[in-house]
Amino acid sequence: MDFAFVSGDPALDLAGTVRSRREEPFDILAAPADLERWVAQCDALPDRVTADVATFESALALREAIYRLALDRVLKRPFDPGSLAILNDTAAGPVPTLELRDAGLRISGDLPAVLSHVARSAIAVLADPDACLKECGRAGCTRLYLDRSRGARRTWCGMDECGNRVKAAAYRARKRAAT
Repeated sequence: MDFAFVSGDPALDLAGTVRSRREEPFDILAAPADLERWVAQCDALPDRVTADVATFESALALREAIYRLALDRVLKRPFDPGSLAILNDTAAGPVPTLELRDAGLRISGDLPAVLSHVARSAIAVLADPDACLKECGRAGCTRLYLDRSRGARRTWCGMDECGNRVKAAAYRARKRAAT
């Protein structure tokens, strides 16, 4: 399974690893190996980590906390206290090592450090009063994303999955209506 990194932040991309939360949820992180592959494919995280069952479960708990808190922000409601506790506890964990090299930034660390880094990223997004956080406009998609478009007019989490589907459906509907 390919992972989509379209949310504008690793924390929101982690929250987006459950698809169609309201209809038929599909978790693309079904096993620790899936989490290892997700971390390796995310540009802002280390190339390689190993996940045992306990850290995998911690990652899933963090993912759900981030999703609930981001949705709270989108819906302009108070943050869920349990989710805040998970996020803040995880953020207080070890930090990854950052190295500047000629080729760019290199991030290294174990999975607890990665989760701490993701939690801190979530805190930065959720604490930013100017961050334009939205939910995808395609029916059935529950991905949350940062809208950094000019005028904050972005409608979908990404064109590849959702934008193209919506546009193709609208095109087909116009064709049917014209006949």
